[in-house]
Amino acid sequence: MAWADPLRSRRWQLWAALLVLLGALFGVLVFLAGKYEETREQTALERDAQLLANELRNALLRNVQTLQSLQSNAPSPDAWPPMAAEVLDTERDMIRLEWRDNSLNVLAHRDTRYWLNLFALLPRERAQADVRQACDNAQRVSGPAYSPSYFWPMGDGLGLEMMEMCLPLVRAGQPNGFLLVSYSLQGLLAERLGKDLLRGRGLSIVEPDGTRLALHSTIPASLRNLSAQALLDLPGHTLLLRLDSPRAPAALFPNVLTAVVSALALALVAVLALLARDTRRRQRAEQHLADALAFRKAMENSLVTGLRARDMHGRVTYVNPAFCQMVGFAADELLGTALPAPWWPPELIDEYQQRMAVRLAGQVLPREGYESVFQRKDGTRFPVLIIEAPLIDAQGVQTGFMSAIIDLTEQRRAEDTNRAAQERLQASARLATMGEMASLLSHELNQPLAAIASYTTGTLNLLDEDPARAAGWSDDVRLAVRRIAEQAERAGRVIKSVSDFVRRRQSVHEAVSPTTLFEAIQPLLMLQAKKQGVRMAVSVKPGTPQVRCDRTMVEQVLLNLARNGMQAMPDGDPPLGSGLRTLRLHAEPAQPGADRAWVLFSVTDHGHGLDPDVQAQLFTPFVSTKPEGMGLGLSLCRTVVEQHGGHLQHAPASPRGTVFQFTLPAA
Repeated sequence: MAWADPLRSRRWQLWAALLVLLGALFGVLVFLAGKYEETREQTALERDAQLLANELRNALLRNVQTLQSLQSNAPSPDAWPPMAAEVLDTERDMIRLEWRDNSLNVLAHRDTRYWLNLFALLPRERAQADVRQACDNAQRVSGPAYSPSYFWPMGDGLGLEMMEMCLPLVRAGQPNGFLLVSYSLQGLLAERLGKDLLRGRGLSIVEPDGTRLALHSTIPASLRNLSAQALLDLPGHTLLLRLDSPRAPAALFPNVLTAVVSALALALVAVLALLARDTRRRQRAEQHLADALAFRKAMENSLVTGLRARDMHGRVTYVNPAFCQMVGFAADELLGTALPAPWWPPELIDEYQQRMAVRLAGQVLPREGYESVFQRKDGTRFPVLIIEAPLIDAQGVQTGFMSAIIDLTEQRRAEDTNRAAQERLQASARLATMGEMASLLSHELNQPLAAIASYTTGTLNLLDEDPARAAGWSDDVRLAVRRIAEQAERAGRVIKSVSDFVRRRQSVHEAVSPTTLFEAIQPLLMLQAKKQGVRMAVSVKPGTPQVRCDRTMVEQVLLNLARNGMQAMPDGDPPLGSGLRTLRLHAEPAQPGADRAWVLFSVTDHGHGLDPDVQAQLFTPFVSTKPEGMGLGLSLCRTVVEQHGGHLQHAPASPRGTVFQFTLPAA
């Protein structure tokens, strides 16, 4: 049984390791539980500090309302002091109330009766700098503003930490001086905060560097004390509220017992979940506070709709950044401007002034708005949609109009794009119809053309077989019948090529010389050229190679371009003696430096040239300048050239006219 001793020793080692691991796990759990308790207490303390800061901020806001009520009930300096005394008796945190004019001269004042001889050691004028700073801030923000705190000495080495609050007064829309309140920071802590949150805790107002300004309550100093700070953000000044609390005594055994009973893993997960929930709540509260402080600025900067406010006389009282960007003016350039508005087009000023007169007369425009035209600072015009609503103050009196302006430029552009897309769809439908018609015509014309070719071939055969019958026929008649047969055969090839082109069949490309292409279309062009008095000049540069193409389709391209060139030179223009009444067909090698050889074909006329409006839609299907044209010739020519890998373009000719050029690959 000697082998059992090592086994038993190994088992005890495993048990010992397990006990060590469990002990370490319990120690970690106890440590984490203690840290969790500390974090929870710290979170609760920070939340209470924030609640105290909010409570103090709300109390100061209520004081502002009380002071506004005081000023409305005591309109004269003589009747003011008794009512100010009542306010001071009720609000013990207020040390002094003053009514000053616009130059900060004291019209009336009242001191609290709870602090006697406050200004015995130093005169009140020593605080004039703080008073002026608070009133300047109040005048800038058009509301109450606070000065930085300062120490006011008293007898026996004592003193008070004070802060000034300045409230601008307005009567009948005009500045009516300032209402000044001197606060005691210690009085604010003592009078404005509830006692439930302060029981057993220390509360003070401190500087960012930790210097204490005012103290309400203290706790014995200890390393186990918890501390939390909250910002008291006031217009013009920011205070730091500090809340101290002793840490609760540690309860080690209950935490370990709870961890053992509740299962270690579940306890850890629960603690993490609670901590995450508390953290999310705190972050949510902080986010809500930040959103409330920045709401107006964010709303103003994020709108893409222009906002504009005007008073009953048409003067601009407010514009948002979107409106300034829309019209190209800065806010300083627009505020206070009267009619006519700087964004009105000059030719529409009378119409807009009549519309404004109708609005001031009480005839409000419909809620869905109306369209108008504005002019930017650089002179460009743009359409807008204006939606207006009356501005009603707290007394129910209309003080002006608020307008929401929407730039319709993109909407108009989208409408134009949609309209163009609809036109393209219609053109595509018409092209499909033309394809069907071309297929039908090619099918129907094949039989009569075949019959014509058969009759002409039979006539020539009869003439060749019967010399006696052919004796009365001249060579010209024979040539005419032969030409009829050739053109009937060529018409059949054209119809077959068009049919293959419409059906997207693979066309047959062959090597053809440019001279052969020109000779094939010359007989068809000579009759029209003779009729219109146009001379034809055909030239092929020596050394020009053959091209690989669908011969029939390329002949149709040359024929179409040549006929268009002749039609561009009407009778008498250019005159016959000028030497310009010539249609030139030319072929030469192109792009000598390219990897692949190309041949350049050009058709030059000396007509009036192309207008810029015509050039923009020259290759657009169903757009034609001819009364009898369908607008498909040049479009089909470009399609045929591009199917061969070439490119069709046009340019002005010298001294007048237009030259059409296209390229084909060399064989």
